[in-house]
Amino acid sequence: MKTHSRSRAVRTPGGLSLRVDARALIVVLLLIVAMLAAGVALIGTGDAKIPAIDVLRTLAGNGNAYQDFIVNELRLPRLLVALLVGGSLGLGGALFQSISRNPLGSPDVLGLSQGSTAGALVVIVLFSGSATAVTLGALVGGLVTGVAIYLLAWKQGVHGYRLVLVGIGVSAILTAVNGYLITRADIVDAARAVVWMTGSLDGRDWTQVWPLLCMCAVLVPLVLANGRGLRMMEMGDDVSYALGVRVQRVRLVLMVSAVLLTAGATAAAGPVGFVALTAPQLARRLTRSPGPNLVPSLFMGAALLVTADWLSQRVFGADQLPVGVVTGVLGGAYLLWLLVTERRAGRI
Repeated sequence: MKTHSRSRAVRTPGGLSLRVDARALIVVLLLIVAMLAAGVALIGTGDAKIPAIDVLRTLAGNGNAYQDFIVNELRLPRLLVALLVGGSLGLGGALFQSISRNPLGSPDVLGLSQGSTAGALVVIVLFSGSATAVTLGALVGGLVTGVAIYLLAWKQGVHGYRLVLVGIGVSAILTAVNGYLITRADIVDAARAVVWMTGSLDGRDWTQVWPLLCMCAVLVPLVLANGRGLRMMEMGDDVSYALGVRVQRVRLVLMVSAVLLTAGATAAAGPVGFVALTAPQLARRLTRSPGPNLVPSLFMGAALLVTADWLSQRVFGADQLPVGVVTGVLGGAYLLWLLVTERRAGRI
């Protein structure tokens, strides 16, 4: 039986030959369109509703003073934070799942989100820190947790199953620590901590946009540059070594990048659940392509989070339901559907 490849060779003016998966390219383009459409709808949604045409006109610099303030100063930063956080979580989730070779190898399961939460809670509960201090605490907590998981999982290299098992154990410990910190807080700090732990985009402004943008501008090209090595590593370390891939170096670079992406996203918006878990799986199902699907996962994560934020405001009104609740419900429903589907197919 003949097999037909969907990849097409594209030769650049400089003489380089690139392989492009036609279906994956179409999926990415459709995700970009959906992401931008949801973004325009999100900007127009709120107490002061603005038609889509006026949103586009204002973004082009042709709106009145009132529209310019609402769109460019209040709502555009929130949209950009949603795009950057969603993209970071989608890409970080794809990296963790590919490195661990496990569809459950996401920051939600491995304990990175709980580590960022612990860092934020320490700042809130023990020091009553400012919003900036909470963000830094979450970032440090995520990074420390990532380093701890990597070191505990190390034994002549990092094996995927060992990484997942260590991550689950660390996650359980940190969940208990976070619960203890909440019990120590006074009522004001406890309420503040619970709101942060839910995951929300409320009140996000340009001060959150620029650090996220700089982080993505450095890490996304770095990850994509190591994408070939990651694809080779999915065939096993021995095969990768034979193909000339420096496995431990590539794995370390991508692990650090994934931890930074996840910790930065969590620091900016709180622990938004299930985006990192579901975005890579949805991207893989749409592209029907083997491999890590890094670019589709990135845009899928961005589209998911923007759509979830629009849905939370459209259905429940502005500032009534944090986006983390919506992603948790949708992600949990998808996970249950996936388990039922896999069981019916006899794979579990």
